[in-house]
Amino acid sequence: MHHHPMLNIAVKAARRAGTIINRSSFDLEKLTVAVKKHNDFVTEVDKAAEEAIIDTLMTAYPNHAIIAEESGHSPNLHEESEYVWFIDPLDGTTNFIHGFPQYAVSIALQHNKILTQAVIYDPVHNNLFTATRGSGAFLNNKRLRVSKTDRLTDALIGTGFIGRGRDPEIIKKCLQMFELMAMNCHGLRRPGAATLDLANVAAGRFDGFFEKGLQSWDIAAGALLVMEAGGIVAGFTGETDYLEKGDVIAANPRVFAQMLQLLKPFA
Repeated sequence: MHHHPMLNIAVKAARRAGTIINRSSFDLEKLTVAVKKHNDFVTEVDKAAEEAIIDTLMTAYPNHAIIAEESGHSPNLHEESEYVWFIDPLDGTTNFIHGFPQYAVSIALQHNKILTQAVIYDPVHNNLFTATRGSGAFLNNKRLRVSKTDRLTDALIGTGFIGRGRDPEIIKKCLQMFELMAMNCHGLRRPGAATLDLANVAAGRFDGFFEKGLQSWDIAAGALLVMEAGGIVAGFTGETDYLEKGDVIAANPRVFAQMLQLLKPFA
C-alpha cells in the first residue's frame, strides 16, 4: 500500500510512542498503589510518549506547528500556520493506570484548517488505524466502512463523560444524556478513550459515538477516520465546529441524524 509521506512519519511517531507506553505498562505493576505515585508515573509516560512523537515529527517537518496535550501549543502556532499537528500521546490514562487495556496514541495533521492525515494506534492490541483525506480509512491496511445500521433502536453507541472535573452539575447533565440515549439505542458503552471510540465508529464496531467537553487532540484523528469511512462528524448543533467546541457526534449517516435529534437540546 502506498502511503502519503506525512502519514508514514505519523505512523512512525505513533509506534515509537506505543513502544514507550507498552514498556511502561510492565513497570506499572511494580509501582506502589499510592495514587500520587500513579499520577506522577502516568504524567512521565505521557511526557515521554509525547516527546518521542514530537521528535519524530519535527525531525521530518521542522516548520510544522503543534497542539499537544502535555506541551500545549508550539510557539509557531498562529492563524497562518499551514500545517498543524494534533497530538494525544496517551488517551485513556485512567484505564492505563488500572491496567484496563483500552488506551491509544492519537496523531492528526491539519493542512490549511482541513484535516488531512490521521493515526490512532492501540499499542496493547497492535492495532493501527490510519486515514488520509480522500483515500479512505484503514485498520492494519484493511479498508474500513461505518456500519449499515439504519435505526438508533438497533444501534450500539459509545460515549464518555466530560473531563476530569467533579462538577456535580456537569455530571448530572452527562447522566441525563446517558439515560436518554440508553432508552433509545440498543446498547450504550463507555470504554474510556474517545480516540478509540471514534476509531471504532469508523470500523463499524460502534454505530455512533457522542461526548461533550473533549479537547481538539481527542477528536481530530478520529473525526477524519470516521469521515473517510463514510460517516458524519459534527457538534451537537449539527455544525462542524467540534474541534473548537469539543462536543462531538460521530456516526453512520442514518444513525447520526437520529442521534442529533435526540442530543440537540444538550447543545
